[in-house]
Amino acid sequence: MSDPTETRAASFFTPVRFGVLLALLVFAMFPQVILGIESFVARDFGFFAYPLAHFQQECFWRGELPFWNPYNNCGVPFLAQWNTMPLYPPSLIYLTLPLAWSLSFFCLLHLWFAGLGMFFLARRWTGLRRAEVSSAFGGVNVRPADGRLPNKEATATQAGNNFAAAFAGVAFAFNGFTLNLLMWPSHMATFAWMPWVVLAAELAWRDGGRKLFLAAMVGALQMLAGGPETILLTWLIVSALWLQQFVKGALASGTARTASGYQRAVLEAGAPPTRAAMLWRFPFVIALVIALSAAQLLPFLDLVAHAQRESGYTDLRWSMPGFGLANFLVPMAFGSTHTEGIFFQHGQYWTSSYYLGIGALWLALLALLCVRERRVWLLAGLAIIALLCALGENTPFYPLLRKLIPQLSFITYPVKFVMVVIFAAPLLAAFALANLERRPPARLESVNLSTSRAGGRRSEHESGGHCSGLNSRIFSLGAILLALIGGIVFWTQHAPMPGDDSHAALLNGISRAAFLLLTGVILFALARKSESPLLRFAPLVLILVAWLDVFTHEPKQNPTVPSSVYESNLVRTRLAMNPQPELGGSRAMLSPAAALELTRFAVSDPKNNFLAKRVGYCANANLLDAVPKVDGFFSLTPREFDGLLTTIYRATNGNWSGLEDFMGVAQTTAPDNVLAWQARINFLPLVTAGQKPFFVDDARRGSPFWNPNFDGSKLVFLPEQSSSLVTVSNQTDAKILNSKFSMQTVDAEVDAAEPSLVVVAQTYYHNWHAEIDGQPAPLLRANVAFQAVQVLAGRHQLHFFYRDRAFEIGAWIALPVWAACLVSLLVKRRRTSTTAQT
Repeated sequence: MSDPTETRAASFFTPVRFGVLLALLVFAMFPQVILGIESFVARDFGFFAYPLAHFQQECFWRGELPFWNPYNNCGVPFLAQWNTMPLYPPSLIYLTLPLAWSLSFFCLLHLWFAGLGMFFLARRWTGLRRAEVSSAFGGVNVRPADGRLPNKEATATQAGNNFAAAFAGVAFAFNGFTLNLLMWPSHMATFAWMPWVVLAAELAWRDGGRKLFLAAMVGALQMLAGGPETILLTWLIVSALWLQQFVKGALASGTARTASGYQRAVLEAGAPPTRAAMLWRFPFVIALVIALSAAQLLPFLDLVAHAQRESGYTDLRWSMPGFGLANFLVPMAFGSTHTEGIFFQHGQYWTSSYYLGIGALWLALLALLCVRERRVWLLAGLAIIALLCALGENTPFYPLLRKLIPQLSFITYPVKFVMVVIFAAPLLAAFALANLERRPPARLESVNLSTSRAGGRRSEHESGGHCSGLNSRIFSLGAILLALIGGIVFWTQHAPMPGDDSHAALLNGISRAAFLLLTGVILFALARKSESPLLRFAPLVLILVAWLDVFTHEPKQNPTVPSSVYESNLVRTRLAMNPQPELGGSRAMLSPAAALELTRFAVSDPKNNFLAKRVGYCANANLLDAVPKVDGFFSLTPREFDGLLTTIYRATNGNWSGLEDFMGVAQTTAPDNVLAWQARINFLPLVTAGQKPFFVDDARRGSPFWNPNFDGSKLVFLPEQSSSLVTVSNQTDAKILNSKFSMQTVDAEVDAAEPSLVVVAQTYYHNWHAEIDGQPAPLLRANVAFQAVQVLAGRHQLHFFYRDRAFEIGAWIALPVWAACLVSLLVKRRRTSTTAQT
């Protein structure tokens, strides 16, 4: 088929050229980061992602897997958190290279990888659609000039529209939502794998063979990256696609039986395989993915079972507000830039934007009007459902859905569902561009078909013919979008919300309208059949305009600062605390009032904002100075300790001096300055002995445990069910001779005149085990959320160690399966090569 317009566009956007273009666009947006001059810092990147990567890197160079973090929350599981990425292979990038540069580069590399994955997915899907259009369904077939039949993969891939795929790749990589994810390496990595997983899974159930194992490994890599919500939504999309093609399979297989040899080759490229093959291939891939990632999944599920998140745990905070739909057109409407100069909508602070770009939105809507294709309908349906879920409490849909599926309450912040829209829109835009690019062929070699004209008309409707009145629809849709932008701007100027920056919204609306008009000019140029040399550059210009639209749509979403702000022990040296909290010695503790104030604290300069909060050891910043702290910032925390922290930090004026002594708090926030610290002198060692046990069902608020006069050196609270394991009834004569804490062990020597209890002020978790003189001993939960063990009279060596049996079981499952998948890939590849040679 001779298609000069498509040749002009597609010949440039080869996969290699697109990869280079995408890399240049990433560099143009973040040159200072790639060159190592500055690093990301804003929000969770500085206070969550970077400190955890620093801790993981320290463990890596000691040759340890980071199972346990002893510096936060009086100890908290680390590997089992999942979003810490300890088993994700590309983490070696930031583990082995200078962290201040490599962690930011890791995020940008996945940004590039996300766009590349969407390019290949859109290229295949537009290719499958063209195969269907040119197949027997459409009533016309085209035989290559050399007379040879194309193979299945070539038919599907070569027919793809590279220009449409390139636009989809840029739109997926550069939009407000994806750029917001750069502050979470785990979320960015997981999201980057989304199009690759969809592509690999579809190839697996269509073609089988080694693609089954390839899809499993791709899915496992996304699983190991550790963004649970993204992974869940990815596989819901894959499942919906599989179900659609499974239902469609009967129709396609029936037609294929009556087609000629060439027609069958084309049909097989665009139609699903038999239902029987699909029925086992897809579950087989899922089973392999689970097995390959078992070393990460099993510890995570184990932690979930013992953590604070239960059904009904989350509320509907940070839903997309109803007025938030304006963000798709005027991204700076109804919000402010009070936090580090980053724009946020009122009442929604999870993502700073989900602006798609006016061109991507326009084309996505155009696809809904003009492209009659099952994948378009599927993407549109998923996007609408996801948008309703993202609105959360602002519509009755999602609250009702959570009642029907209580497990959805594990997902925090309903606005996260908008990622499905971000996934679907670039693909819809690709279908629209492919439809726009299609031209009536100059010369066709007719092929007699056995299908009826009625069948041909049906296929043209199903697979999507050229949209009649395309120019008028482009114009009408553009006019509607322009009118909506004008209406939103009018609203922001005449009925602003408290805190709005009306002037910024006005300028933002005008600039988006300008990009809309510029995009319209390019689209009308592409819709022409002219052979003008100027049109050779129109596809590239459209992509660059879409990128520039997103680049300028808001103030910087990811501000950068000099890498020196992450210098190890920077704050420790400056504060020079006395006594200095050390691992196994004592801890620092933010007062409840200070924790609340630091959460609200924000200055416009991101460097000063970070350094000020780092001095206050906000969130996990203490990891950069190796300073143990009572609290921390983690998705999952052992249930009992989370309840204890919640009790402490909800009461901003409470007096917890007795509990603070027990937890070894040597430094706490000064009462008159949240960025200053003051020493405490009555704190206890982290390992104590000789306490009198007091058995209770639950040490609730109001019990002596919460009394300011609670003395952890004399009294210990134990659960009622552990009374059968304890023979001690009174305070005893026992003392700790020495103790030593490491990352995953605690060693102590005790001298007891009689049977006694030894209490360790470290978070109780069932993966901790105790040995006395080398013999296993029951580990008890003490003082709500800490550890204790009973010893006999005499001098004893105590050894506490962390052992994650779920990880061990998962590793025993995963390693052989990884080996089997790799061997299967190599064997099948060798067989394929041998067959091709013969």
